[in-house]
Amino acid sequence: MGSMEGVGTGRGTRRAARRPPPGTRTPARDTPAPAPAVPTSASPDAVAAPDPVAAPAPARGRPRSEAVELAIVEGVVRLLEEGVPLAELSIERIARTAGVGKATIYRRWSGREALFVDVVASIEEPDPDLPGTSLRDDLVRLLEHMRRRGLNLRTSALLHNVFAQMKTLPKLWDAYHAVVVQPRRELLCDVLRRGVARGELPAGIDIELSGDLFTGPMLLRSMLRADAPLAADLSERIVDTVLAGLTARGPRPDPTARGGPAG
Repeated sequence: MGSMEGVGTGRGTRRAARRPPPGTRTPARDTPAPAPAVPTSASPDAVAAPDPVAAPAPARGRPRSEAVELAIVEGVVRLLEEGVPLAELSIERIARTAGVGKATIYRRWSGREALFVDVVASIEEPDPDLPGTSLRDDLVRLLEHMRRRGLNLRTSALLHNVFAQMKTLPKLWDAYHAVVVQPRRELLCDVLRRGVARGELPAGIDIELSGDLFTGPMLLRSMLRADAPLAADLSERIVDTVLAGLTARGPRPDPTARGGPAG
């Protein structure tokens, strides 16, 4: 069995410690070190403790990450304004124009398509905040956004040029639809569903088709007919006309019916 020195027995006693050889000094027992002197306020060496509740100095200017992203987006816009085609805008060229490294761009965007979508969104009319007071008010706000966007497309050579080029770049066009167009369409459908839930629209209507009835006339005038007027009251007139048809009383056609009346 191994040595049992210094190990307590089952009865709570300890074996006597081995005596040191004669002539050796017994080390002093460990005693706690005296606490360091704390300078008082009267002491010339006293140092004021930091105030734990002191407010940090307010940040000045734009946060660095936001400023870098803005410089990159503005760099792309500057190149487009200079007439550089979208297809020729490389990440290296954009980085050189913005004064950043390519890695800085790739940390923020997965590739050119994702960056270009944000650039287009930055120069478009921002998405509207819906009032939520009624179905009609929300629909008018959505269509007014489309009308103003159409006006911008007519007056902004940059936007007109960018959209014309986007249609020739399938990956970019698909990315724009996924990130910008589809969420807007889903927002419109959500507005219509809330209208059904609140009794402002009849139950059982076709949400997708109803959405097309509202947006179709505005898209036709703003995107396909460059000479069509975009009057200030156009949004209200479209909404009121379509709502009158959707909420009209009377028999509704059975969507499952096939064929016409028997001859």
